[in-house]
Amino acid sequence: MVPGLLALLLAACGPRRLRAEELGAGCGHIVTYQDSGTVTSKNYPRTYPNHTVCKTTITVPKGKKLLLRLGDVDIESQTCASDYLLFTSSSDQYGPYCGGKTIPTELRLNTSEVTVHFESGSHISGRGFLLTYASSDHPDLITCLERGNHYLKTEYSIFCPAGCRDIAGDISGNLVDGYRDTSLLCKAAVHAGVIADEQGGQIHVLQRKGISHYEGILANGVLSRDGSLSEKLFLFTSSGCSRSLTLEPNQQIRASSSWQWVNGTGKPVHWSPAHARLQDQGPSWASGDSSDNPKRQEWLEIDLGEKKKITGIRTTGSTQSNFNFYVKSFMMNFKNNNSKWKTYKGIVNNEEKVFQGNSNFRDPVRNNFIPPIVARYVRVVPQTWHQRIALKVELMGCQVAQGNDSAVWHKTDLNPGVSTEREVETITKAIPSEEVPTGINVTTVAIPLVLLVALLLAGMAVFAALRKHRCWRQIKYPFVRHQSTEFTISYDSEKEIPQKLDLITSDMADYQQPLMIGTGTVTRKGSTFRPVDSDSEEGGVCAEAGSHYDAPLGASREYALPLAHSGPEYATPIVGPSRPGRDRTCLLSGTPALKRPLLSSGNRDQPRLPDPDYDEPRAGGCSATGWTDPVSASQEPWRNAEIQEGYSAPRDLLTPPSHAQTASVNAV
Repeated sequence: MVPGLLALLLAACGPRRLRAEELGAGCGHIVTYQDSGTVTSKNYPRTYPNHTVCKTTITVPKGKKLLLRLGDVDIESQTCASDYLLFTSSSDQYGPYCGGKTIPTELRLNTSEVTVHFESGSHISGRGFLLTYASSDHPDLITCLERGNHYLKTEYSIFCPAGCRDIAGDISGNLVDGYRDTSLLCKAAVHAGVIADEQGGQIHVLQRKGISHYEGILANGVLSRDGSLSEKLFLFTSSGCSRSLTLEPNQQIRASSSWQWVNGTGKPVHWSPAHARLQDQGPSWASGDSSDNPKRQEWLEIDLGEKKKITGIRTTGSTQSNFNFYVKSFMMNFKNNNSKWKTYKGIVNNEEKVFQGNSNFRDPVRNNFIPPIVARYVRVVPQTWHQRIALKVELMGCQVAQGNDSAVWHKTDLNPGVSTEREVETITKAIPSEEVPTGINVTTVAIPLVLLVALLLAGMAVFAALRKHRCWRQIKYPFVRHQSTEFTISYDSEKEIPQKLDLITSDMADYQQPLMIGTGTVTRKGSTFRPVDSDSEEGGVCAEAGSHYDAPLGASREYALPLAHSGPEYATPIVGPSRPGRDRTCLLSGTPALKRPLLSSGNRDQPRLPDPDYDEPRAGGCSATGWTDPVSASQEPWRNAEIQEGYSAPRDLLTPPSHAQTASVNAV
């Protein structure tokens, strides 16, 4: 009798169980919005249950077509007899799909409505399915499983559906430093506050070189984890309306109550609203009431001084390790001048939105307002807290007058009263959409061209002027050194004939010791003969018209013979013993020092006594004690004139060269 009763009870309960499953008891995560959404099987990505049914209908606005993306389909059945995924509309059927059949990654339907039917029998494994959908307005739709390293471009734009926040998968990083390229794109976009999870939207991604460490934080209900070194990272473009709004203590911040505590030394510590700024060190604001009385509503009010657009808020707890106080959830109220307080509401259900707060006293948490709050006064109203209400806050936003955002929101708003600010801001400010004109501004192009032509004409005029000027040769060849290759030598016993030489002029004395070219002296490489000089200067007692050499006008010539090939090429100074009673310097005003011709042959230690005719100066010249040694004076000025000795005479008396010698020299 008992077994019969059990059988009747099971038979009676069976249809009810089936009806419950047909209503969608086998469905998992479902988030739908006006033109996008996400649907998964139960327990995804873990194994879906046995003998379950998931049946749900998804739609987009009429007149548009559905686009389905199958992110993951893992159904154990090979024949689709008991386990399968099927899509049906009023006129078409797509599927069934299971493990034994080819499963498309994308379905473009010719309808705005379709029914998703998933059924399972007895099985051992299988994750089930995950799909996302959107209207035909978003052909760049992706699934919630797409990661940053799935894309190779450095900059791209994609559409994220609603409902990706709670899909299993890690993200690493934050809005400021960027996200590790292995992070889920749409989940990271929700974390960054670029899109709202209830709404989805277009995101614009920039790919950059990775960093060594990624710092994770809690933001918009998504926990980002710390990450290690990666080759690449990605960032999101933003509207720029996320700067910190400055808060002045005492004048702009007030609270419903505050806590005053007496420390161990008996000194009172006031946790006043003035300590509620996130940037300040020390304790935070704390309420005077620590009870969980729901009738007692505490609040922290901020006066921004004028109406501003507020796009987000950052909060922390007490920040003091000895006081583990923090707010776990809160709501936002706002108003303007002479208006009533309003509570911030969600996008989809128009209900008062509760924001997720802190999970400890130390780490900051960020929440973004999509759409933003436009008001002068805002209040943070704690809903739940740990031990005692304690808050530090920082508001983010910008001036209301920035850009023409209101017009853009109104044009793309699909539902009056529901703002799609973040999505449209990103589209219009980061990458132009199809609706934004992208024509070329003629003025922007013409002005640089005119300036370029004017600069070219001015440059040509300067170039032409320089070519006519004598300095053009120096500009064209700045490092060329001009030396003459023409060197003619001749001897005449009766009259001096000017030699044809191409020399470098000098401001130094005409008859100093010969040096190499480039040192500032008159130089004639390869010769010991008389250099070409200017006319004799007047006024010096050591100068003599017609001759620069201290030699008699006898049979000897005025010039020294060329050196033999076996000897040195230049005359070599010889320092001999000093002669008593002879002064080596002759300081004459306006007269250059005289240079005696010297030869380097013979014994240097014991110079040969010169001919008496060369031993004394001519009439009208310097005295015997007034001979100037130009070599010693110019090269060794630091030595005492009494110790240094010059040359009193050349080593050998020179004989006039024969005609054969003159001819050979000229030939050389």
